[in-house]
Amino acid sequence: MSRFFSEKFSALTPYIPGEQPRERTYIKLNTNESPYPPSPIALRMARQAAGNVNLYSDPTCQSICKVAAEKYGIDADEVMFTNGSDDILNFAFMAFCDERHPVVFPDITYGFYPVFAAFNRIPYETIPLQDDFTLRVEDYVGIGKTIFIANPNAPTGIALPLCDIERIVQGNPDNVVVIDEAYVDFGGKSAVSLIHKYDNLLVTQTFSKSRNLAGARLGMGFGCKALIQDLNTLRYSTNPYNINSVTMAAGIGALTDEVYFMSCCRQIKETRAWTEKELARLGFETLPSAANFLFARHPKISGKDLYLTLKEKGILVRHFDDARITDFNRITIGSKEEMETLIQTLEVLLCEK
Repeated sequence: MSRFFSEKFSALTPYIPGEQPRERTYIKLNTNESPYPPSPIALRMARQAAGNVNLYSDPTCQSICKVAAEKYGIDADEVMFTNGSDDILNFAFMAFCDERHPVVFPDITYGFYPVFAAFNRIPYETIPLQDDFTLRVEDYVGIGKTIFIANPNAPTGIALPLCDIERIVQGNPDNVVVIDEAYVDFGGKSAVSLIHKYDNLLVTQTFSKSRNLAGARLGMGFGCKALIQDLNTLRYSTNPYNINSVTMAAGIGALTDEVYFMSCCRQIKETRAWTEKELARLGFETLPSAANFLFARHPKISGKDLYLTLKEKGILVRHFDDARITDFNRITIGSKEEMETLIQTLEVLLCEK
């Protein structure tokens, strides 16, 4: 770092995104992107919007807020859009957490949470998942801290039922509970239906996974009007034009094209089930997944060695060095053809062990 770098950030350890190598062509099963292109309607609307990029985008995001409100049965001022869901998660750390309102989240979860906490100088603690990597609801009821829970969880893929989410929200009436639903469309149950019942609930979602727009960078958050107003105060104080016109148009198209959305989700869930069965045949243990990935380990080969060997063969998966999960790899569900190639490659590798 330079000698000019502020001391307040000198100890910050940044989040490490999944690999995006360019030196060769890989089968990318490491960053939970969709294997399918965006909706044709989203592409058409994005192309149309590109003709007006000489003008600023609408800072109120009025058009896409209206579409989302109609789709989810809420008011337009109960939803907001951000530059990816990471943006709204960061706003939530800024808005609802401080020294009097510290943060808590599981020990194995989305790796950006501790980075957001450190960046915003917020005290935090982690609560260990159980031995089977499930979250114990009782650990969070009445804890009196701002809570962040990814549901389904990443990198495990395990989902909590909606009744358990409600118990946690109901059990912390004086603190905000943030439910990060990046993977909810692949088998989880959304908590958006609860925002009218609880004024301390914020639900975040992304267009990167089930709506095939990872490169467009679009996220959304749902909550009571007061919570959304809090977050918009921060958005307007940092970057009110945070959603560009092309991304906004693509997002509207993605929300509108329900048939294409459902088809892509169905194909991914079917391929996930096939892959899970094939991995079991090869001796892998996989955790029950409600996401667009599987978390798997094999008794004959370490997680790190498997990751490195697959990379040599042109297949990327995600490995984590955390001691509790170092034997696992997170495997994104790609196209059926990509997963068939993975299984064929694993068959050869395991025969060599």
